[in-house]
Amino acid sequence: MFEKKMMAGWGDMDFNSHMRNTAFLDKAGDVRMLFLSEHGFGMGEFKRQNIGPVVMKDDIAYFKEVMLLESITVTLGLAGMSEDGSRWLLRSDVYRGDGKLAARITSAGGWLDLVARKLIVPPPALLATWQILEKTDDFTELPSSVAR
Repeated sequence: MFEKKMMAGWGDMDFNSHMRNTAFLDKAGDVRMLFLSEHGFGMGEFKRQNIGPVVMKDDIAYFKEVMLLESITVTLGLAGMSEDGSRWLLRSDVYRGDGKLAARITSAGGWLDLVARKLIVPPPALLATWQILEKTDDFTELPSSVAR
């Protein structure tokens, strides 16, 4: 499983003195982009190819609070994908420093052609990069987003 150690910072907190819901989404998004960047798809490459990832739905389940300056580990796994790679489900688990699961984020998305503004099948190298991700136990095959 791809993972990154992070910290719950001041800007991640809410009025109740724990990590706010949108901060969990931000951390999951950061880990997605770090994974892609580490595998040859940084922002420059996406701009060059005029494509980008687009999230269409996020689902978050909360289990334990994360407090200010607490160390967290955020994982990234492949929970589903279409055969052509045009649709995907990504799973990010956020673990507290004590190893307890704090939240689980499942994000549904695809690849957007930034010129045509429509969903596309990713180029072969990008599809191969997504396929490097470890599959979750509940991995599911998804239908394509691209009309054939």
